Amino acid sequence: MLNAEIIAIGSEMLTPFRVDTNSLWLTERLNSMGIDVKLKTIVGDDEARLEETIRDAMKRSEIVISTGGLGPTEDDITRKIFARVLKRRLILDDDILEKLKARFAKRGIVMSENNSRQALVLERAEVLPNPNGTAPGILIEEGKCIIAIMPGPPREMKPMFDASVAPVLKQRVGDVLILRRKLNIFGLGESAVDELAAPVYTKYRNPSTTILFKDGQIELHLTAQVKTETEGTRLLDELSGQLEEALGDYVYSRHDETLEQVAGELLRWRGYSLATAESCTGGLLAGRVTEVAGSSEYFLEGVVTYSNEAKMRMLGVPTAMLEEHGAVSEPVACAMATGVRKLAGATFGIGVTGIAGPGGGSEEKPVGLVYIALADEDNVTARKFIFPGDRQFIRILSVNAALDLLRRRIK
Repeated sequence: MLNAEIIAIGSEMLTPFRVDTNSLWLTERLNSMGIDVKLKTIVGDDEARLEETIRDAMKRSEIVISTGGLGPTEDDITRKIFARVLKRRLILDDDILEKLKARFAKRGIVMSENNSRQALVLERAEVLPNPNGTAPGILIEEGKCIIAIMPGPPREMKPMFDASVAPVLKQRVGDVLILRRKLNIFGLGESAVDELAAPVYTKYRNPSTTILFKDGQIELHLTAQVKTETEGTRLLDELSGQLEEALGDYVYSRHDETLEQVAGELLRWRGYSLATAESCTGGLLAGRVTEVAGSSEYFLEGVVTYSNEAKMRMLGVPTAMLEEHGAVSEPVACAMATGVRKLAGATFGIGVTGIAGPGGGSEEKPVGLVYIALADEDNVTARKFIFPGDRQFIRILSVNAALDLLRRRIK
């Protein structure tokens, strides 16, 4: 697999106000062609640092792609530094210069002299047209290294890459197809997943496996590099099947569905309905459920009973229960689930109550303590959780856990 390196150029991306999104987009495009991105670097408008970065990139990578620094101002140094590293002259391209002048004239503007810098190109290099902006790109082959120099604005860079750079890279890569699959997992930590999964995936170099932690869940990304789709599907089926066997019910999706999508599909398939009663999550659970298109087929009602008075008035939670056990307790969670199920006439009711913090905790009931109950017509069960993290993370984990309890009950 060919390897690539991306250099994002511009001091603005080293501030809190601008994010380098180009590298993410380019990585997806390169990976889909069978090119492995090994390194991404953000470099400010500093000549010495940029020169060092370019030299190092060309030594270790077969493909080097830069974005940014092709504007008309003094701090746009990309062309100059690449010319210095490659020991190639910068020459004024008269054709580009005339097109620049015509572009400004069309808008009724006299082009400033400094804009002529954008007509400077490296000798013995291919000029990449930029119909969406003023700065052309440059494509160079230096030994075994392919170098693509492109503008920073995404509306200019993306079409330039697809039209002018991607075809060259595809020719270099050859007949390679990249297929991916993602297993979504909830209920195990990253180390626990790896302990179960590593004995399986380490047997394979292709497909490769990457473990990621996201929003309290674990993702296993499987990537197969093959010549045919049939071969790739066979390899992914084989590896994912073994991983699912090793991880069991903790795997809830193999086609990138969310927990709310999986739970919702199970409700729809069985003809069941759902209602929710929330305290610490403040409606996040109902929000997640209803993010799924078609959720009106199975979601009937959601209430946020934040205060004790609301729990008593809307859900029928007994005053004595609240006084004896407190709002954050298993009996109250069960009463909330049962109450909302009856209120809505639903197959299932979920009750969530907890302490999301940052205050309100105690030694007996710490921040992160959450009770989640699931009720149907015949019984109600509850689980106690102590979630880590800040207020928002605790709330996210609570919603995930509630959806997972529902998924497991229906499955």
